[in-house]
Amino acid sequence: MKISIEKRVEPSPLTPYLSPLVSLALALIVCAVIFKAAGANPFKAYREMFMGAFGSDFAIEATLIKATPLILCGLGVAAAFRMQLWNIGAEGQLYVGAIAASWVALNYGFNQPLISLGLMFLAAALAGGIWGMIPGILKAFRGSNEVITTLMMNYIAIFLTSYLVYGPWKDPTGYSVPMTALFNRNSWLPKIFDTSVHGGIIIALILVVLSWILFYKTRWGYEIRVSGANEKAAAYSGMNAAKNIILVMFFSGALAGIAGMSETAGIQHRLQQGLSPGYGYTAIIVAWLARLHPAAVVVSAILFGGLLVGGDQLQISMSMPVSVSNILQGLILFFVLGGEILFSYKIKIGGKSGHQPCPAAKENA
Repeated sequence: MKISIEKRVEPSPLTPYLSPLVSLALALIVCAVIFKAAGANPFKAYREMFMGAFGSDFAIEATLIKATPLILCGLGVAAAFRMQLWNIGAEGQLYVGAIAASWVALNYGFNQPLISLGLMFLAAALAGGIWGMIPGILKAFRGSNEVITTLMMNYIAIFLTSYLVYGPWKDPTGYSVPMTALFNRNSWLPKIFDTSVHGGIIIALILVVLSWILFYKTRWGYEIRVSGANEKAAAYSGMNAAKNIILVMFFSGALAGIAGMSETAGIQHRLQQGLSPGYGYTAIIVAWLARLHPAAVVVSAILFGGLLVGGDQLQISMSMPVSVSNILQGLILFFVLGGEILFSYKIKIGGKSGHQPCPAAKENA
């Protein structure tokens, strides 16, 4: 009996909506089983997480603060993934963006906030873009695996940050704490009204709109979408694959770099070790749950921002490890990827097929 996995000729129009919802529901069910096995009431645990993330003005503000870098990094990795480029380096790109923004703030503090913040924004975008473009160049001209190169460059960026805050940029009044001196107030992102939410969320939302326009209303965006859907068709149409790889990786890294500027100028007002709890890695799940759509990235980022804040609340109220939120994030990614396969492919038993089997099925055969 012949069993094969085939790509669906016409996936259901409900797939873009059902796939993330079903994946999220399954992840919650499995995590509930884990809660129960750990001796906790799953309903109480989820209630505590929800109230900790969205149950008060303070909780919502904390969630939006966490969501801001996730939106920016999520947009970045989604741009690369759209062209089948697996940028796993948003974490490192965030760090180099923070380094570049800090260099501007520490050395060129202007009296005009608009000038200071503008230069920090440009420096962060340029640094993150170059950091992402390096693996892009290696991929375009040498065929290097971008998963490996972007991942390795994360460690370079993180250790470079440690070197700077322990060494030449260390605050002389900070004793043994690894951090730079406090930025001039003109280099701080303003707060929104009377909340703790800073202007980085406004920057992120503007970039969401610009990303949507870029990928859905421009020729370059069309080339990226075609290249991601069918590389051979793109080449046959005369699209320059090498150029697009480099530009997409630059754009992807630039957005993650801006996230680094947002964290240093909006939250910490200095560069310090461990400025990111893994936003660049979480952004990968954010992008996939959003099915790479810029607007959906916002919703997905707020959800995961809530998971991060809710995980802290769970630790306080129920004495459960904060890593529970990390387990839930991993489960969501697992089911999202599994959902993509189930909704995009079908299992056929027996008979001959006129459709090309899934490449993954060939490799596993």
